[in-house]
Amino acid sequence: MTRRGLEASALGVGLALVFASAGAHAEETLEPLVPELAKATFTLTPGPRPFKNRLAVSPAYGQLGTTPLFALRVAYNPNSWLGYEASLAHNPGHAVHGVIHSVSAIVRHPMSGRFQPYAKAGYGMLMVSPGPSLNADPVTKNALTIGGGLEFYIRNDVALRAESQLASVIGSERDKNGTVAYQYSMYTIGLVFYRTLAP
Repeated sequence: MTRRGLEASALGVGLALVFASAGAHAEETLEPLVPELAKATFTLTPGPRPFKNRLAVSPAYGQLGTTPLFALRVAYNPNSWLGYEASLAHNPGHAVHGVIHSVSAIVRHPMSGRFQPYAKAGYGMLMVSPGPSLNADPVTKNALTIGGGLEFYIRNDVALRAESQLASVIGSERDKNGTVAYQYSMYTIGLVFYRTLAP
């Protein structure tokens, strides 16, 4: 090995030692963001789950009918049993894709333990955009949703969420008068991140 090669190797080893010692020192001086979770990450506080003045953000993946669905939901709970949630979901398709956005009310009875069921109902709009291969215009229809779900708490501020909804899209049949409701089932699973806001 040449002299330059030896110098480069020595420099690399020296830098590695410096970074390793700095990392060890940082680990000794870092404090956890939530001190009470530092030693008991997956424990829950006793009693019913607190929902009052809590903000929840929930990314999810699932199905709308038989096609994939990606969703993002944001909810706020003004009291322990009622929450308001805004949802934006995208249904990507090869020829047609849709976007459904809705506002829902979530009703629950806070329980102790890791499992927390809830019911929800809402109103929104379904926008369907045909791809360039189809000779059709985008359409927007009213949609009513109803369903429920179950949250499994991993810790006080994080839960796994599974949900099932039925969306009734109000439309019309071709060449016919009147309206008709088309039913679509939605299934999602995702995470919920909770944060308590100051009252």
